[in-house]
Amino acid sequence: MMKYVATAATAASLIAVASAFSTSGTGFSSTRSATASFVGRSASSTALNMQGSKKQTFATSGSFFPFEEDSLDGSSKKSSSALLMAKGDAPNEEASDGSAGVRQLLGVKGAGSDETNIWKIRLQLTKPVTWIPLVWGVMCGAAASGNYHWIWNPFDPNDRDVALGLEDTAKGLVAMILSGPFLTGFCQTINDWYDRDIDAINEPYRPIPSGKISEGEVIFQAWFLLLGGLGIAYGLDVWCGHELPTVLLLSIFGSFISYIYSAPPLKLKQNGWAGNFALGASYISLPWWCGQAVFGELDRPVYFVLPILYSIAGLGIAIVNDFKSIEGDRAMGLQSLPVAFGVDTAKWICAGSVTATQLGVAAYLYSLGEPTYAAILLALILPQVYFQATLLLPDPIANDVKYQASAQPFLVFGILATGLCVGHHDFSA
Repeated sequence: MMKYVATAATAASLIAVASAFSTSGTGFSSTRSATASFVGRSASSTALNMQGSKKQTFATSGSFFPFEEDSLDGSSKKSSSALLMAKGDAPNEEASDGSAGVRQLLGVKGAGSDETNIWKIRLQLTKPVTWIPLVWGVMCGAAASGNYHWIWNPFDPNDRDVALGLEDTAKGLVAMILSGPFLTGFCQTINDWYDRDIDAINEPYRPIPSGKISEGEVIFQAWFLLLGGLGIAYGLDVWCGHELPTVLLLSIFGSFISYIYSAPPLKLKQNGWAGNFALGASYISLPWWCGQAVFGELDRPVYFVLPILYSIAGLGIAIVNDFKSIEGDRAMGLQSLPVAFGVDTAKWICAGSVTATQLGVAAYLYSLGEPTYAAILLALILPQVYFQATLLLPDPIANDVKYQASAQPFLVFGILATGLCVGHHDFSA
């Protein structure tokens, strides 16, 4: 019976995703409803025409355009006016230190604007720097399973089965490729597509608003990464002998969240709370569950509660990313938390959510009778508080990148420490 239920659930989920990306013309399309739209088609054309010498690569009729004629308030004037504020070919100040090429390959702000290699542009569109948290999340889930085997464990003489260790290493690498390049790459590709008007203001050198990649190439990349990722997910389920295709279902769910995060009519990112939590959950909970499902079972509430708590910390990290986009978000009517509450309030929400969540997790680990892991987590929280006090709170806009580079390593090692604690704890005692 379970096998048939799993098959039905998988089929229903695939149909849901397929309907969300139903093809029309040359790509996937959204519902043609004036009340569900966000930016007018005329605004999309304006954004692309602003590039001056750039080649126009998007047609305005007979092809895929996810934005409707009218905005939510029945007028496209707001978005059109916002697009007139676009920076076009303004100097790329972030890359003045000569890092434009590296920034381009990593997909971060300040990328070079003169790259023409289509494969480098495709890579930039997937923002490789954003793969890292997902890859790390898979590692944390594997640790939480308590069933990951080393190739040769120097600390445990009973964990030195080379063949089993090699197989687990291979499974882990495949799960990381699934979570990082494929599904995160898919998420970033569709996010850039739906954000092309905002990027024309905030980051006009991005591949889509600059016209470096065509509509058809973007759509092909999105489909390739989505279907390739789902294929890998199903392969992992078969490899792990899952009766219920857990990894596939998680992948479908994550892909659907990625879509509604970026695309109208829901476009979760329009709401700071919903969008940032969805982002935090996608970067922490989903890869954790993927890693744990590959090597173990998701059969205890704690396996869901802890990743979701860390997703609240992820909400705080997502707010840091919003500080750099205030100009474009405000112009396009997006209610990110810095726009909705102001920079001063948002920076305290950010610091509070990151710190309070980790303190709560440390208290829970202590309550399990794991004081050592609780102490390790507290030791990793202290540097984060210091960087909040010296970088984030004084100027979150100027110090956003520096803060993340300084504080996030301690956060992610704390997540790993929590996974190791859960994996080693005897819940049956």
